[in-house]
Amino acid sequence: MQQVKVAGLNPIESADFYYLRHYYFYKMTEKNLNKPNSDIPSQIVMSGIRPTGMVHLGNYFGAIRNYVKMQDAFECYFMVADLHSLTTHPDTKELKSNVRRVLAENIACGLDPEKATFYCQSHIRETGELYLYLNMLAYKGELEKTVTFKDKARQHPENVNAGLLTYPVLQTADIIMHRASYVPVGKDQEQHLEMARNFVVRFNHRYGEIFPEPHAFNYNQELIKVPGLDGTGKMSKSENNMATLYFADEDDMIRKKVMKALTDQGPTEKNAQKPDYIENIFMLMKLVCEEDVISKYEDDFNNCSIRYGDLKKQLAEDMVKFMAPIRQKTNDILANDAYLVEVMEKGAQKAGESAKKTMDLVRNAIGLNYF
Repeated sequence: MQQVKVAGLNPIESADFYYLRHYYFYKMTEKNLNKPNSDIPSQIVMSGIRPTGMVHLGNYFGAIRNYVKMQDAFECYFMVADLHSLTTHPDTKELKSNVRRVLAENIACGLDPEKATFYCQSHIRETGELYLYLNMLAYKGELEKTVTFKDKARQHPENVNAGLLTYPVLQTADIIMHRASYVPVGKDQEQHLEMARNFVVRFNHRYGEIFPEPHAFNYNQELIKVPGLDGTGKMSKSENNMATLYFADEDDMIRKKVMKALTDQGPTEKNAQKPDYIENIFMLMKLVCEEDVISKYEDDFNNCSIRYGDLKKQLAEDMVKFMAPIRQKTNDILANDAYLVEVMEKGAQKAGESAKKTMDLVRNAIGLNYF
């Protein structure tokens, strides 16, 4: 096989072998995760949640729903990434309330602090130390090529800080602090995860095999991208608020947003192809409506008899029915500050124990064990 140098790769390992190794990992992961009584050792899952806005429908179906499934099958660490938020939100006046809301909303959506380790990034002091060591293995050129860095630098030219540049390094420190193998991420984070693997390979090659290489994992299913109500993209914290359904929205606000969803006069030919913005509305229906309701409006569309006003009223009521209980549970949790403090303290203790074990291994591997 041709010897080709791959970033962070041991020179004796060919590129062919490198990619074969990753292919083998994916196939074995897929095989074992589909076996309900698999006897493979428990694997570790890690993911972070930025406290920079309220949880919305896209967060739930794109990530949180998977977290809830994972906590029953894996050792899970779910982190509120308050330090990451400082790279783009240096004003911290609302940080404390945002962190509490993120904790409450995720718990209300089904995340169980008794099953998963749910903690705040800033409570794990070891993260900063590991971040420092990994920075010695990260290169300015590769960091500057990161798509998210270029996007954020373009959006905030007055705040192109070193933390923004080294965001993937801190993200790697978060992941490997618990020696995680699986990371539930979306398409926009795949480049960061590839960089994390490079940093891990470099560390292991230089200091010894300490860390597993982290890989994306979402139950072998493509992540659901929940469309915005304006027909222009996905629901997002940073885009049009009226096109995004937040779990904090009151019932009437949910109805108002759904009724403003982009539609048209309806099809003029039977069995016509749906425009993207109409397809988006049907996708939202598939998330919260009964199958017979969806079938009725599919038939109406195909028969050119669809009444979008009725469809949106139905979708709005079903959306309220789905979202209102989560909002109420969130409000109940937010009203119980002692409980939230208990969640953070327990999470910090459990994540801290894991971090201490990892950093003992790291310091010994590097040779920072002078006494």
